[in-house]
Amino acid sequence: MKKKLTTYDIAHELLDDENANWSRAGAVALAEWLRELEESSGEDIDLDVVAIRCDFSEYESAQDAAENYGWEPSGDIEDDGQECDAEALQWLENRTSVIEFDGGVIVSDF
Repeated sequence: MKKKLTTYDIAHELLDDENANWSRAGAVALAEWLRELEESSGEDIDLDVVAIRCDFSEYESAQDAAENYGWEPSGDIEDDGQECDAEALQWLENRTSVIEFDGGVIVSDF
């Protein structure tokens, strides 16, 4: 027997995981992304908060996330600001799944 979870239910389960450190906005964005993935694939996804915690990480910016994986800004842009974050986001999107939300990004670890 399976129970269909709403986006709110998923976000609540993510936030209840004491070993994860999701922000509320991040948990909602990740929950929406998981629901969209399930709908577009046509296959049910079993919610496994431990696997999600191990497979995804939340960062305050794309630049923070990209730097965690060894990215460095190109020499023709400043080390901070929107241009740098946009370049970092592009770099990440070429390598993994990225979920943008107001307050940061979540990336599928690679």
